[in-house]
Amino acid sequence: MDFLTDRDVQKYMQDGYVVLDGLLSSRECDELRQRMAEVVERMDVPQHCRTTFSTAHDEQLQTQGNADYFITSGDKIRFFFEKGVFDDKGEFIVPKQRSLNKVGHALHAYEPLYKKVTHSPKIQGAARKLGLQPGFGGEVTPHQDATFLYTEPLGRVLGLWIALEDATVNNGCLWFIPGSHNSGISRRMVRTPAGAFPLTDFTGREQNYSDEQFVAAPVKKGGVVLIHGEVVHRSAENTSEDSRHVYTFHVMETQDTRWSPDNWLQPTEELPFPPLYTK
Repeated sequence: MDFLTDRDVQKYMQDGYVVLDGLLSSRECDELRQRMAEVVERMDVPQHCRTTFSTAHDEQLQTQGNADYFITSGDKIRFFFEKGVFDDKGEFIVPKQRSLNKVGHALHAYEPLYKKVTHSPKIQGAARKLGLQPGFGGEVTPHQDATFLYTEPLGRVLGLWIALEDATVNNGCLWFIPGSHNSGISRRMVRTPAGAFPLTDFTGREQNYSDEQFVAAPVKKGGVVLIHGEVVHRSAENTSEDSRHVYTFHVMETQDTRWSPDNWLQPTEELPFPPLYTK
C-alpha cells in the first residue's frame, strides 16, 4: 500500500497541505533527536551571534554578520538562536539545547541519519505520487514558502515538515488556510545587489489574515505534513513546557522549472542541489 493514498493526494490538491501519520518510527525520531543533541553539544558559536550591542556601529556590524551567516548557510550546517539566550559576556544563560531556533540548512547533505530520511523510499514515493520529478532545495508568522523559495512557474516547491515529537495546538503545531495555495503570492524575499546591505529585502507585502481563517494541523510523533509552496501557514507560540522538535526540508520540481537567481538560497559548487531520487 502506498504511503500517500489517492485520498491524501486529493486533500493536498484541494487544501494545499495534508497530514500523514507513520513516516518514521518512534525509535527513528529518537535517533534523529539524539544525533542533533550531539551536533549541538559540539557546535561552534560565532562571535557575532554572542555580541551584546554597545553602539549603533557595533549593532550594524552584528546585524550584517548575522545576515551573511544566514545567506551563506545553504551548503553548511549552522546554528540560529532564539533572542535573549546569551548574557552580556556572550555566555549561554539557558541550556544549549533550548537556545536554538533552528539548525540549517544542509543537514540533508552532511548528516547520514538526516540524509537517509530525506531520500527514504516513502518520501520518494510520495513525491512521485504528487507528480514531482524533483531535485532538492532547502518566520513563524503567516507566510508562503514560495515567498522565500521562488520558482518559475510558481508553486513547484513541496515542503515536508516531519514531527520528531507530537506537535499539538499547545506546543506549536502548524496552522493553515485551506485552499490558499490557489491565489498566488503577495511578496518575495530577494537578494539585494552585490555590496548592498541588507543582504536581502522584500518586494510586495504579506496580506492580512484573520485568525478565524486558520485551521490547526496537529501531527503525531513520526508523522509528516506535506506543504504546497503557495499555501498560507503559520505556527503559534509554544505555550507548553513540552519541546516541539521537527525536521523540515523542501523538494523542487526540476522539469521545465527555473529556480530564481534572486532567491536567498542558491546552490554552490560545494553543494549543488542533490536529486531526491538518488542516495
